[in-house]
Amino acid sequence: MNALYDVAAIGNAIVDVIAPADDAFLDTEGLSKGAMTLIDGAHATALYARMAAGIEASGGSAGNTVAGIASLGGRSAYIGKVADDSLGGIFAHDIRASGAHFATTPLSDGPGTARCLINVTPDGQRTMCTYLGACVELTAADVDPAVIEAAKIVYLEGYLFDPHEARRAFAKAAGLARAAGRQIALTLSDAFVVERHRDALLAFIDTQVDVLFANETEICALFETSDASAAIRAIRGRVEIAAVTRSEAGSVVLSAGAEHRIPADAVEKVVDTTGAGDQYAAGFLFGLASGRPLDICGRLGSMAAAEVIGHYGPRPGTSLTDLARARGF
Repeated sequence: MNALYDVAAIGNAIVDVIAPADDAFLDTEGLSKGAMTLIDGAHATALYARMAAGIEASGGSAGNTVAGIASLGGRSAYIGKVADDSLGGIFAHDIRASGAHFATTPLSDGPGTARCLINVTPDGQRTMCTYLGACVELTAADVDPAVIEAAKIVYLEGYLFDPHEARRAFAKAAGLARAAGRQIALTLSDAFVVERHRDALLAFIDTQVDVLFANETEICALFETSDASAAIRAIRGRVEIAAVTRSEAGSVVLSAGAEHRIPADAVEKVVDTTGAGDQYAAGFLFGLASGRPLDICGRLGSMAAAEVIGHYGPRPGTSLTDLARARGF
C-alpha cells in the first residue's frame, strides 16, 4: 500500500499556556522545577489566575511533532481528542493550519479541552502543570484505520500510557500499523510516566517498537539507573533505532550496526525549552520517512530543536523547510 502520510501521530491534544516565571514563583506554588505535574480543573483555574501574562499556543507532544514535520514539508496526520469548546477550536484550527490532517470527532459532553500551564524560568527551563480534560477521553474508536494504515511511520506518545481507554487506543494503533507493515515509533514522554508504567512500556518496546525516542532522564528511568551511558547501552538491540537526546550535549543515535554522536546546534539564546524534544523527533522522523541516513536524521532533529528553543512556544516559528535547505539537507 502506498503511503499517504509520512507520519501519523497519536497523542494528548493540549493547548499550552506559556508564561515567564522566577524560581520564587515556583516555590510559592509548590512546583518542582522542570517537572510535569497532573492537576485537576480547579487547580488549573487557580494557577492560571496567578501566572504572569503569556501566550496560548496549541501543543501536546505528538501534536508539536506533527506540526514540525509539516513545517519540514512532510505529510502528517494527527489523532487526539479535544472538546467542542473555544480551546478545542483553537487546537483544531492550528494543527490544520500547519498542514496536518486532523479529523478526530470533538467531545460534545464532558470535560473541556486539555491545557498545559507552563512556567518558564530565565534559564529556559519549563515547569508544566497539565489538566488533561478531554484528551483522556480518547478511545480506540477514535483511531481511524485508514489514517494509520496510510502512514509510513506511526508515532505514539508515551503519555497515553496513563489513561486506560487511551492505552487501548494506543494498542489498536500499534496493531494496525504492524499488520500494515508500517514502522512504529514511540517517545517515552516523561520520566514519571516511565516510572509508573516501566514493565508495560518495556514489554511494548520489546514487541512492537521500531524507533524509540527518549531523553537521558527517561532512558535512565526505564532501566533504573543513574548512569546514562549504561542506559543507552541497555537499549541497543531492543529496538531497530534509538535516539537519546542529551540537551546541550546533543544526541546519540543507535542502530544494530552503528552509533552516531550528533552535536547540538548552537543557539544564540535559549528562551524556552518547551517542545525541544518534540521538534527533535519531528526532524528525525521526517528524515527517516524520506530515506535519509541516520546521522542526517539526527542533524535534522538538532536543527529543529535549536529553532524552537530560541522563542516562546512549542512549534516552529520559522520555516524548517527553509532552514533545512540552507543546511543542504
